[in-house]
Amino acid sequence: MSESESARILIDTRRVISEISPLLFSGFAEHLGRCIYEGIYDPASPQADDSGLRKDVLAALRELNYRSMRYPGGNFVSGYRWEDGIGPTNQRPARRELAWQSIESNHFGTDEFLHFCRAIDSEPMLAVNLGTATIQDAANLVEYCNAPTGSQYADLRAANGSEVPYGVKYWCLGNEMDGPWQIGHLGAAEYGKKAREAAKLMRLHDDSIELALCGSSSSKMPTYPEWDRISLELCWEHVAYHSMHYYADNLADDTPSYLSLSAAFEDYVDTVAAVLRYVKAKNRSKHDVYLSWDEWNVWYKAREHADRRAGWTEAPHLLEEVYNLEDALVVAQWLNVFLRRADVLKIACIAQIVNVIAPILTRNESLLKQTIYYPLLMFSRMASGESLDLLVESPRYETKQFGDMPLLDVSSAYDEAAGKNAIFIVNRSLTERMPIEIHWGDVQPKRISSAHQLSGGNPKAFNSWEDPNRLTTQAIYAPKIIDGMAQMSLPPLSFTALGVEL
Repeated sequence: MSESESARILIDTRRVISEISPLLFSGFAEHLGRCIYEGIYDPASPQADDSGLRKDVLAALRELNYRSMRYPGGNFVSGYRWEDGIGPTNQRPARRELAWQSIESNHFGTDEFLHFCRAIDSEPMLAVNLGTATIQDAANLVEYCNAPTGSQYADLRAANGSEVPYGVKYWCLGNEMDGPWQIGHLGAAEYGKKAREAAKLMRLHDDSIELALCGSSSSKMPTYPEWDRISLELCWEHVAYHSMHYYADNLADDTPSYLSLSAAFEDYVDTVAAVLRYVKAKNRSKHDVYLSWDEWNVWYKAREHADRRAGWTEAPHLLEEVYNLEDALVVAQWLNVFLRRADVLKIACIAQIVNVIAPILTRNESLLKQTIYYPLLMFSRMASGESLDLLVESPRYETKQFGDMPLLDVSSAYDEAAGKNAIFIVNRSLTERMPIEIHWGDVQPKRISSAHQLSGGNPKAFNSWEDPNRLTTQAIYAPKIIDGMAQMSLPPLSFTALGVEL
């Protein structure tokens, strides 16, 4: 097909890939820069509530409806002493935070985080320190969070104001332990053995918890995917998830290739999914392990302190990426990949949620929603039920990095109970409109009930404090369905979300 030709999307609700896990729409909050302090927690702001949480941030996070929230890191967790962050605030020690070289006041800790999760109706996902800490420290934290009163750490939680156990279900066994930059870095076999023993001890306190093993922190690591194989072979029966991390960039300023990064995302999933199948077979196991993509986002422009020299200050301005239109289109495609690989992907946490490589930025009195906020919002609201295997016939274009690629990137969700179908479409073309036809093969849809679009002529355009609504999702005319088919024309550089009543 040439770029001037039209495209077709064929939908059959019987062609189910998998149930869509709600946890694919999750977030990540680390003690880094202004994510916690001046982001989530800012008692000095006029937006603060009685507990110091920012009401405007809470409202934006509730709107995004993050189903779970990973905390407290990230690189931070590998040097974190969780007991520093509990008890009376005025008795908590300030410490040099070595991962990002700032000062940590510990005014926000485990209890504050868990109350924050309740405030936004999000399941907590706590990471334990497997860098400087011991497996006993990890087990003690599980006891503190989940055990009934009558033992040391459970009684300590009650003394700190929470007699009823928190019941934290999801736990991460460290962070990026394959990375030489990580405090307490371990080789794959060393990590696997420590993670296995930590998992055993943690689950003696609560055998209902679900654990995520550290996978490769990047598909570019020299140890990838051997790290994944070795650690999984050691820990397979003790974990429910295996983590993936990936940060996208356009350092080459090659927009056509950048807008085809979904090819790299899918390759990463396919490779690690193959490792999962191999290890399950080698271990002769009936147990399944799924993928947790618990750090993902675009990150390349705000690299000024990526070397972590923050100058030993509290809440330094670090990694405050400004997102543009092409970044939002990459994020939309990432979410498309989550639906297309919902068979193996069950958790995904965007890194991060406020100020630090985040969909929202804050000032003392106000909040800015960045371009990437809007695809996150559309998927979180609309992607429920089961993901569908689509037939997409699209014109193609050439990229330097990935060769011949389709101009359309598409996913779809089918919620039978609600009688709804959602369709998410990215037009990668920089210049051309794309006429499309959408056909439903096995059902007669009633109508397209909602149609929203994010688009613009300049891939580098972004939202600013001066022009906060330059790029948002706008309601557009919903095309009529005639004889099981709808037609519309997609502008270049666009993301479109359609809601369909069946």
